Amino acid sequence: MANRFVQYVRGDQNLPGERRLVQKLDFFILTFCCLMYFLNYLDRTNLNNAYVSGMKEDLDFRGNQLNQINTVFTVGYTIGQVPCNIALYYIKPRYFFPACMVAWAGLTMATAASQKPGDIMAIRFFQAIFEASTFVGTHYILGSWYTEKELGKRSGIFTASGLAGTMIGGFIQTGIHKSMNGRHGLAGWRWLFIIDGIITLPVAVYGFMLFPDTPRNTRAPYLSEEEKALAMSRVPEVSERTPISLRFLKHCFSTWYWYFFVVLWIIAGETESFSTNALMALYMKSHPTNRYTVSQLNNYPTGVPAVGIVSTLFWATLTDFWGGKRYLVGYWIGITGVITAAVILAYRDDTAVVFAMYYWAGSVYACQATFFAWANDVLRYEEDSLRAVVIASMNMGSNAINAWWSIVFYGASYAPYFTRGMWAMIAVSIAMAIWTALLVWMHVRTEKRRAMQGSAAAAEKELDFMDSRQGKGSVSAAVDRKSV
Repeated sequence: MANRFVQYVRGDQNLPGERRLVQKLDFFILTFCCLMYFLNYLDRTNLNNAYVSGMKEDLDFRGNQLNQINTVFTVGYTIGQVPCNIALYYIKPRYFFPACMVAWAGLTMATAASQKPGDIMAIRFFQAIFEASTFVGTHYILGSWYTEKELGKRSGIFTASGLAGTMIGGFIQTGIHKSMNGRHGLAGWRWLFIIDGIITLPVAVYGFMLFPDTPRNTRAPYLSEEEKALAMSRVPEVSERTPISLRFLKHCFSTWYWYFFVVLWIIAGETESFSTNALMALYMKSHPTNRYTVSQLNNYPTGVPAVGIVSTLFWATLTDFWGGKRYLVGYWIGITGVITAAVILAYRDDTAVVFAMYYWAGSVYACQATFFAWANDVLRYEEDSLRAVVIASMNMGSNAINAWWSIVFYGASYAPYFTRGMWAMIAVSIAMAIWTALLVWMHVRTEKRRAMQGSAAAAEKELDFMDSRQGKGSVSAAVDRKSV
């Protein structure tokens, strides 16, 4: 076990059977989680696609009602974060994830029957609660199975699957609008929600049957007993503490991990505002002179998540290769946010320049994979319950701020230029770079303290060993003298 732990720390991949184990984990964990997140984002972002594809006119949307619906969704999503991750501590993921998927699939299909914006608002609130398990829950699971050298790429692939849902959603809406608009008396945007819900159900069944849970409680039929033991040996042994207790809460809020990572993701979440609030689509929809077709409104913005996918995979792979330097993405975000917002402010009437800046801003999506991998890395030697709560709290804090941030700075009534939002982006991008530097300092300080404690513990064990040897020598000498 000691040799395996040393190999884990070094990130070696030469343990007997380890490559085959990782391949199995990649197939069964990543396929399910990526499909789940793809469908999650498809359901979530297709509201914007439906809005520009006839839903606005059919349901008589006015003012900032779209933003209000998104805010209600954010409130429900925020409420669900920590409870969902705590539920994973008590309920096996292969039961919990599929159950949530079935619930949100049903609510997605119910959206097709909406008759006014208020109907969608109520549906989206409950849909958000069930969808809250997907993102933070998967990052908790990934951190439970994968080593530090493996985690970044897997987190990147998972995050990219959600962006693929954003990107493909526009093309799906275009196809549905062309082929099914008016069929059986239903508008194309209504068919979009029906189809989204239907295709979610088979993935839920797949997860229920084959998802491996966590190394400590897995009963996956495709893992041998030796592979289960190997999976346990690949991650550090940590103390266990129930997450529902006053003692745990005191412990959680007495650590720097919770505060620093929650604030990190609050800031990072707002640096994604150009993309998450679909500013490019709203810019096109509300442009004072340019007019775009439904296909153009759905297809042109797909370049934003496409850039996000490339950026996510690039930075996730690079930070793994460079030994987990996830903080580099924080500096990249700071540079990107300041430049793109400033250029849009300066050249807002030049459509080509504005398009280019929105596409570049899509690279900020890289922070989703790298920052949650960073949290998993730093909390690897802490108990699982703390890691689960910190990861969930990160997303909870971000969404709590975003619930009002998007209305204040990126309301649909501010389209097409979003001047207030551009200045807000410059401010949070500068804050991103500063906070990243502070978190790096805290992490380095903690690692030095842990190394000193490890050295002291090793020295104490060595002294105990020497004392025991000396004690045995004295006893032997006394016995020899007595026999003489």
